[in-house]
Amino acid sequence: MYYNLSEEEKMIKEVAKNLAEEKIKPLREEMDRKSYFPPEIREEFGRSDLLRIFVPEEYEGLGMGVMGMALAIEELSIVDGGCAAAFAANGLGATSLVLLGSEEQKKKYLPPIASGEKWVAFALTEPEAGSDAGNVKLKADKDGDHYVLNGNKIFITNGGEADYYVVIVATDRTKGMRGLSAIFVEKGTEGFSFGKEEDKMGIRAAPTRELVFSDCKVPKENLLGKEGMGFIIAMKTFDRTRAGIAAQAVGIAQGALTEAISYANIRKQFGKRIGEFQAIQIKLAEMATKVEAARALTYLAARYIDSGASNISKISSQAKLFASDVAMEVTTEAVQVLGGYGYMKEYPVEKMMRDAKITQIYEGTNEIQKLVIARELLKEDLRKK
Repeated sequence: MYYNLSEEEKMIKEVAKNLAEEKIKPLREEMDRKSYFPPEIREEFGRSDLLRIFVPEEYEGLGMGVMGMALAIEELSIVDGGCAAAFAANGLGATSLVLLGSEEQKKKYLPPIASGEKWVAFALTEPEAGSDAGNVKLKADKDGDHYVLNGNKIFITNGGEADYYVVIVATDRTKGMRGLSAIFVEKGTEGFSFGKEEDKMGIRAAPTRELVFSDCKVPKENLLGKEGMGFIIAMKTFDRTRAGIAAQAVGIAQGALTEAISYANIRKQFGKRIGEFQAIQIKLAEMATKVEAARALTYLAARYIDSGASNISKISSQAKLFASDVAMEVTTEAVQVLGGYGYMKEYPVEKMMRDAKITQIYEGTNEIQKLVIARELLKEDLRKK
């Protein structure tokens, strides 16, 4: 209501909101309990054209940039952070392709991603490469016109569900992060399989699996950019998509706040609705103010990234850091407002509290975000001198 959204942006919010309320919400409890992502939800994302947001218009997308992505993710997350994560992972994979894919690669892969016919995932994390993103061990050795991949990736959102994978590999182990590259791998490629599906605390609707590569031969034309650009591709991608994680956090927090307000208006204790007690009013006021502040920072980051600015790392990390901390605080307070009922699975706030936690961890832990922000601040000061 405060953000001067365009008519197209308002439409995207409405489409995402309706999909979440009508299609996702009835399945929310079951998806969380069974830890699965229904194929009909995947189909709805394709039918709704929401997956076109990530893709430029020249490749059959809507070209709505990071702001469009944030608006859709926020609305989906208000209802279910897991389905929102599965949706957002497409944006993560598509963004790397948009940024540094060749024209031939974009023409081949982006239209089916835009239509929802194909899903895409991004694979960086390994057992020894998390916050230490440069410590990738998955090898990609040259063999004629191919690379041969050996190793594994873990905790990959949409693992097994996606048809395409942007995989960060080590093409030269002697060069550290400068020896990393990004390779596009298609599901069904010989030597590429999936390991265990993770049993997670939250976002349980989002498929999360291990990727296993055993003498997996991938054509050299599937290299994104040039050899040695893998770390740069990952960081440039995260600089843009962290605003999407911030939006997920804002949505989860908003969902929890809405539930808390509704409960405070109906629950009675000592002969009064609990919303009449100052202690509860103060909680709700603080929660609402922090959610709006997180939303404002997230939208600011998204707009700034879409402006074409080059120095986007700081604002992107600030949005992710602040919004995810707000999500954890607000969902915890929502559970407190609901009291014993908030601790029960019958009410969605306990799920929202579980879902919120991951936003402080993935796409760079909040501890890493603080280091990024501080590094950028110090650089800015040096430039002035």
